[in-house]
Amino acid sequence: MERDIENLVIPQHVALILDGNGRWAKKRGLPRTVGHKQGCVTVEQTVEDAARLGIRYLTVYGFSTENWKRPEDEVGGIMKLLDKYLHEAIRDMEKKHIRMKVFGDTSRLSPELQALVAKTDEITQHVKGFQANICLNYGGRAEIVRAAELYAKDVAEGKAEGKLTEEKLSKYMYSADIPDPELIIRPGGEYRLSNFLLWQCAYSEFYYTDTLWPDFTPEELDKAIAAYGSRDRRFGGVKT
Repeated sequence: MERDIENLVIPQHVALILDGNGRWAKKRGLPRTVGHKQGCVTVEQTVEDAARLGIRYLTVYGFSTENWKRPEDEVGGIMKLLDKYLHEAIRDMEKKHIRMKVFGDTSRLSPELQALVAKTDEITQHVKGFQANICLNYGGRAEIVRAAELYAKDVAEGKAEGKLTEEKLSKYMYSADIPDPELIIRPGGEYRLSNFLLWQCAYSEFYYTDTLWPDFTPEELDKAIAAYGSRDRRFGGVKT
């Protein structure tokens, strides 16, 4: 089916909560890891589709600080998929003009994964264009605490002074220097943020769908963006 995207209002920054991989697999009588594998395929497709639409930044919630509570075999399977995804990104970033940043505390990842993250960051320094942000071992509250600690350290070392403002603290977030997401999409039928981008979502629009993440198609992204375009964004003010 031909996509009708001509009149879409394209946000600069879209964020995605990748929900429903396990349920997608369970419905098919498959291991949860198969759902995560298919979810990775959907991430790759969505990154390329978002870039084609003219979205400048796409942030996906890959693995939260709470996800370590999942069964060991499931966590191990996710880490293997992450390894594969990062190797493919390193291979393709320059060719596809895709930058990549990782948000989160990577110190808990394996040394091998940390090295791959460092390599993607190195490549990003000399690539221009669309940016994909992958949240790994990420939690919104932990990010705010980290930012406050970094600011306090800079004050103690004489690198920062004056009253702390929202603008100053924003510079210590993982997302420093990129716009906050105008649109946050959550597939999977749940209606919560799950500790995702708590600082950045102050004026984000939210879009929820029952579609499980592995089934999220370009047409689903179009629906979310169309819904975003119909919203009246006043940022606390009144339009006259």
